[in-house]
Amino acid sequence: MNDKAMVADTLVGINGELVRYGEMISQTENPQLKQTLKQFRNQCEMSQEEIYKIAKDRKYYVPAAMATPTEIADVKAIFTSAQ
Repeated sequence: MNDKAMVADTLVGINGELVRYGEMISQTENPQLKQTLKQFRNQCEMSQEEIYKIAKDRKYYVPAAMATPTEIADVKAIFTSAQ
C-alpha cells in the first residue's frame, strides 16, 4: 500500500468516526458521557485536520475552489428564507 492510499484510508476512517460521534452525542442523555464524547470528537477533528494538511501538502488531495461571494450569499439566502 502506498502513502497516498494510506492517507486516503485514514481520512475516510476519521470522517466516519466524526459522523458516529455526532450521532452518539445527539442521542445520549448523560451529561458526563455527552461531554466526554465531545472531547473525543474534538480530538478526532484535530487529527483529521492534521491528516488533511499532510494530504494537501503532498498533493494527494486538491481542495475545491473557494466559493465566490455570490455563491456564499445565495446559500445564506436559502437558509435565512427557510426560517
